[in-house]
Amino acid sequence: MGRCNRSVATALLLVVAGINGAVAADARTVRRPSPYAAAAAIATRAARGNAVAEFRLGWLYLNGRGVPQDYHLAAKWFYDAAVAGQGDAQYQLGMLYNKGKGVPRDYVLAYMWLNLSASQAVGADGDFKARMRDAVASKMTDRQIHLAQRMAVAWYRSR
Repeated sequence: MGRCNRSVATALLLVVAGINGAVAADARTVRRPSPYAAAAAIATRAARGNAVAEFRLGWLYLNGRGVPQDYHLAAKWFYDAAVAGQGDAQYQLGMLYNKGKGVPRDYVLAYMWLNLSASQAVGADGDFKARMRDAVASKMTDRQIHLAQRMAVAWYRSR
């Protein structure tokens, strides 16, 4: 490719990418695939029945890394991992229920999943997750809290 054609191709890539006025050292850097896209592809293949991979795929969908941001799919993958006992997925699922992102807002389910997550976390992580659970509890009636606690105990005993 000639020097002029390379400059035109670089300029076109900059315009298409929306980087007005920026100077790229090399057009190849503009087309470099995202490491998150590769992680999403790997996690998708590994996710079925692998709670850690399900959690990671949920995180990618939650944050729109390597895949389009999709709270519904994030909730689906977090749910699959949470049911398998993955504590971080339980936390994320609880937060989605708390905010009503990808799932209907439901403080009882939010509290249940956050409570399960906090019960297996240790140290500062456990303290943080308990504080988040308690923040959700501040929006609930005593009856709702009692129901959520019974649901968490029932889920734990069913394992």
